[in-house]
Amino acid sequence: MHTTYAAKTGAEFTYDHKSFMMNGKRVFLNSAAIHYFRMPKEEWREVLVKAKLAGMNCVDTYFAWNVHEPNEGKWNFEGDADCGAFLDLCAELGLWVIARPGPFICAEWDFGGFPWWLGNKEGVKFREYNETYLKYVDLYFDRITEVIRSRQLSQGGTVILVQVENEYGYLTDDASASAYMSHLRDGLLSRGIDMPLITCVGGVEGAIEGANFWSGADHHYANVLKKQPDTPKIVTEFWSGWFEHWGAPAATQKTPALYEKRMFEAIQTGFTGISHYMFFGGTNFAGYGGRTVGSSDIFMVTSYDYDAPLSEYGRTTPKYMTAKRFSLFVEAASSLLLGSEAFDTEGIAVPKGITVRGRKNEEQTLLFVGSDKEERETVYLTLENGRTLPVMVNPGEIVPVLIGMNVLDGILLTSNTAIACNEMVDGVHTLIVYAKDGQRSLVELCADQEIVHADEQPALYMTSSDGKTITFDFYHFNEPQEVRLTVGGQALRLIVLNTTAMDQTWRIGEGQWVGGCFDVDIEAGGQLVAAVNTSASAVAWPSGFRPVQDGSEAAAATAANMADAVQLKTPELTGWVSSPLDLSTVQGVFCAVPQDFSSFSQPYGYLVYSSLIESDSDRQTTLILPKLQDTARVYVNGTEAGLIREVGSSSIKLSLREGSNSLQILVQNMGRLNFSPYLGEPKGLFDTGYLHGAALDLRGGWQNGEGGETVHLDRVNALDGQVTLSRTFKLDGQDRAVLVGAVSVPLRINGQEVPLEGYQNWFAHSSVDISAYIHPGDNVIEMPYVKSPVNRLELLSYHSSNGIGEWSMAGLEDGVPAEAGGASVVGAGEKSPAWHRCEFAKPTLPTNVYAKLKLRLTGMSKGTVWLNGINLGRYWQIGPQEDYKVPLAWLKDVNELVLFDEEGRTPAKVKLLFDEQTSRSWARIEG
Repeated sequence: MHTTYAAKTGAEFTYDHKSFMMNGKRVFLNSAAIHYFRMPKEEWREVLVKAKLAGMNCVDTYFAWNVHEPNEGKWNFEGDADCGAFLDLCAELGLWVIARPGPFICAEWDFGGFPWWLGNKEGVKFREYNETYLKYVDLYFDRITEVIRSRQLSQGGTVILVQVENEYGYLTDDASASAYMSHLRDGLLSRGIDMPLITCVGGVEGAIEGANFWSGADHHYANVLKKQPDTPKIVTEFWSGWFEHWGAPAATQKTPALYEKRMFEAIQTGFTGISHYMFFGGTNFAGYGGRTVGSSDIFMVTSYDYDAPLSEYGRTTPKYMTAKRFSLFVEAASSLLLGSEAFDTEGIAVPKGITVRGRKNEEQTLLFVGSDKEERETVYLTLENGRTLPVMVNPGEIVPVLIGMNVLDGILLTSNTAIACNEMVDGVHTLIVYAKDGQRSLVELCADQEIVHADEQPALYMTSSDGKTITFDFYHFNEPQEVRLTVGGQALRLIVLNTTAMDQTWRIGEGQWVGGCFDVDIEAGGQLVAAVNTSASAVAWPSGFRPVQDGSEAAAATAANMADAVQLKTPELTGWVSSPLDLSTVQGVFCAVPQDFSSFSQPYGYLVYSSLIESDSDRQTTLILPKLQDTARVYVNGTEAGLIREVGSSSIKLSLREGSNSLQILVQNMGRLNFSPYLGEPKGLFDTGYLHGAALDLRGGWQNGEGGETVHLDRVNALDGQVTLSRTFKLDGQDRAVLVGAVSVPLRINGQEVPLEGYQNWFAHSSVDISAYIHPGDNVIEMPYVKSPVNRLELLSYHSSNGIGEWSMAGLEDGVPAEAGGASVVGAGEKSPAWHRCEFAKPTLPTNVYAKLKLRLTGMSKGTVWLNGINLGRYWQIGPQEDYKVPLAWLKDVNELVLFDEEGRTPAKVKLLFDEQTSRSWARIEG
């Protein structure tokens, strides 16, 4: 057992192989992943209190280096970046903290949290034992540990765990990472971090390793158990949802029901801590949305809603209620669960399609009954002692069954459904038992003294001949049911709820509960408030479960009129003024070869690359851009030739006229890789373009062995074994070639293996210069079959003598240029970039309405939004994001909204909306 003392508070934080302990009591670490840098400071309290109301006892946050040192040596720990204030607020609310300072954080965040300027350092190599890199990491640690150190539990704060790096095991094994990870570990320790260290996916000596996953709990548990048998097993990232990227479907595949099932899978396996990543996702404001591997153009959308329990707007969702129910169950059953060990359940006979897993804590038993069937079924379990229990389980569900759980000295509980409360409420020890709407449950109490049933409610029950056992057959109504008992003079009660009523029941503190038909919210000052509907007054809640209207400031409004819709007036966006961008007037700086964003000292935004092309005739040609890492709009003589979306290396057809032609390429920095062995890729265009090239789609025509079947990689294929495919291509008059798209390793060109250091086949994208391996005429590519269909595999070929000469570059980082003219918008120019500006007044809201505002960009193309000079982020109307968050905290009395639209589309249909949950007014809950 390892021990850490917090001398200033007297708290003792310990752990063994089963769980963490606070002051000797085992605790389930139920952590909400919430990033302070993904919302305004004014929203922190609301989100944190809602997390606590869902049963979270801990907060997990990354610290984003690029937020705190956006420019070298210019540190920012103020306002929305005041991470110390965030930790202090967690402490005020009684929430422990898992601090994850990186320096690499991934998080679908630009550059994985590294500042853009770090990529300009000569000889730097990221996430390895590199002198240049570690020099700047150490400077960052000097500053970030100042914030964390004084807020550790050992110093009177609530930081209980500190993470070393992040997911390094996805890159290499522990031995290869040892020097680098040890340097980071020692850097934290030497700077006063004295709480336990953790890692996730990859470890280092002296740190507790956790697992990151959504499914496959058994596999991940076995891995961490093998590596660290003497430490608690925690899920450092339990992926409650998923991120979204431009042009992809909405990431809503992880339903609330499946979320519940996966959480039960984690605890049935033996995990005693879960960090819900994300619990609240927030927003990728400005240019901070990242890019990840898996294709050439997986760029994060501006929303980081993540389909998390709390929405991007801080609203509770069905997943939130699922998390709350699970959290209350874990808390109520913790005395059994946290000290338990897995046991063999093979002796319990179950029908096909039903599984039973079990854990024991001395004589107490917890079973997890799962169903793979298509219909709800009542399963009868005959236990080793001969007792048979009915368990009602829905398709895809896991139901917890408690057998002989000690709820009070001398009183044991058996229940074939979940419990949510096991504590003193209003002076009475109270158990809440809940099940799905309309289901039945068996609840049995066995005591060493006579149990007296004091109620007259018409519940079905039986008592044993000695009166020491009572068995209830409950039906779970919409109306709460209360059953009062006494055991040897001690009062005990059961509250029976269905899931609808359970979702309207809140534990607001130890022994403090609120019940009623309402939706919870938090006002700016942190006070718990609730929107009541008309049925709330009709619910007869037991004592100790205060309906929301009791003690609230609801004198001015009854429960009935509080449910009436509040008509909110949305600010109108009118009087738009347009400032078209005339590309021919853009004044740039000369460069022999185009530079990337960082080399040009521009972190984010747009760059315009310009050049002149001489043509001896009117002709069509193919422009090859071998090194392009972002979306680009290409213009010839002021007319758009097209949008390049597939990047890495790209091509586009151009129409040239005889004589001189202007070529301009408008490139938006769409976000740096947030995870990859190739972090720090140059952004934008960073090589010249080549005319008269050729682009060949290579997905068809592959041969599976000599004389074998022909395989098309854009179609579904079922190939047996380790199959190597081959394909020929011909080069005529070209001396350079790039293979781009879903390559796989080992890759061979004309029998020679092409080195791809660090590449893994699941990345499904690379841009490989194969010029050194090609020759005129027929060439052969060989590579293993991995999967199909794939969305891109191209050969781009060109001749080195056809490179474009001089270039100029100009940045468009700051929005509307001061010198830009303006005109009232009647119709935007056809595919000509433009800024659009308008003003709107801050909406006036009733004091009891908690509104959330968003911007719907109907009719726009692709670009950036600013509010009062604050960059709200990128937009691209190809889905899945439709609405963009407008924080009320950033509004003034009069506000300026600016859009930069790459196609100059008219903003006539753009509008502000209040989110769907603001058509209610709210009552305050006191106490």
